[in-house]
Amino acid sequence: AQAVLPDGTLVHDFLFAESARSLHVCNAPSPAATSAMPIGEYICDKVDEKVVVKVV
Repeated sequence: AQAVLPDGTLVHDFLFAESARSLHVCNAPSPAATSAMPIGEYICDKVDEKVVVKVV
């Protein structure tokens, strides 16, 4: 299945949906393995932005 935006436009690439506590990778094309490392790096960067570690 392919993602469709609210205006009816087809999504032709990865679609990231974020909330305060989650990050979803939607519309991952097949085969997505060719972009696994860059997507993994992007996800790690996004998680780093969200996570706040308190050092006591």
